[in-house]
Amino acid sequence: MMPQIYLYTGPEFGMRDEAAEAVVKALKKKFGEVEEHVYYLNETSIGQAISQLDNGNLFASATCVICKNAELLKKKEDVAIVEDWCKANDASGEDSSALIFISDEISVDSKLDKLVPVANKKKFWEMFDNQKVPWLTDYFRKNGYSLTEDAAQMILDMVDNNTLALKNECSRFFLCLEKGKTVTPDDVDSFLTHNREENAFTLFKQMTANYDTSSRRLEESLEVLQGIRLSKDSSSVPLIAGLASCFRRLVLWHRLQEESNGGYGADEATLKSNGFGSSLIQGQYRKAAKIWTKGQATAILAVLSSADMQIRSGGTAMEDVLLQKMLYEIVVKKGASLATAEY
Repeated sequence: MMPQIYLYTGPEFGMRDEAAEAVVKALKKKFGEVEEHVYYLNETSIGQAISQLDNGNLFASATCVICKNAELLKKKEDVAIVEDWCKANDASGEDSSALIFISDEISVDSKLDKLVPVANKKKFWEMFDNQKVPWLTDYFRKNGYSLTEDAAQMILDMVDNNTLALKNECSRFFLCLEKGKTVTPDDVDSFLTHNREENAFTLFKQMTANYDTSSRRLEESLEVLQGIRLSKDSSSVPLIAGLASCFRRLVLWHRLQEESNGGYGADEATLKSNGFGSSLIQGQYRKAAKIWTKGQATAILAVLSSADMQIRSGGTAMEDVLLQKMLYEIVVKKGASLATAEY
């Protein structure tokens, strides 16, 4: 019998979490009540998590344990605990317990990966750019609304481009607008621009604000960063990924301006076909292009990658300091790295 162990990885949080929910729903359909536990492996040992499966439950017929940050499970003795559970589960023929590993990373340690049957693991990649507007349009249609293309592009420019974040933010439209309405850029401006939590995209907007000095832009950007860190979605992983998306688009903006119309700049059709559809976004990237050159934007992508690696390897102890250093290197140093300290 195939062990009830699953591995779902990748940055597409929405579809990835739906896969985990499908496992829980299948258990509920077969056994009725399911006791569900969620653990973060940077806070809880794998032994503690597995013990919930071993102990069973008096009030539910099935148990599901979800372990997040699965990329941290690398020690031989920790993987051995998982392997022992798989063997015991297989020998007993028990199928009322499920163990799900989830990671924002694309892959996990090979020792853990080998324990999961091929049919029970999947990588969830971010949508390609040409899939995003159709997905969003279809999501609005399923909920009884239509959406102009400019409005869709505005939403994508303001919200992390994974389906979980998009669903969470777009729920505001469904709560406040009558069914059958066509959502326009004005609606997006009303419901998202002025009534939303801070994230990578609002941070990028703050970094491009019209202030006299880079020190002032840094000061205001650090305030936005603090708001993000105090919010329920405070993880540095989507924050850095979102900023990287913004600076990749800035590199594209520079390239379009250099290569279009014999070097005289991109026309409206070229900008729209490359994802700069709304005047709001065009204005934002015009401002950003005055602050950072193409070379500086490319260097900033390296700064973001370095910060991501340092945070992942160093844990949460110095996370805030590293994020603040990252912002300083972006806003003030314009991609030039500070001398690296030992953290």
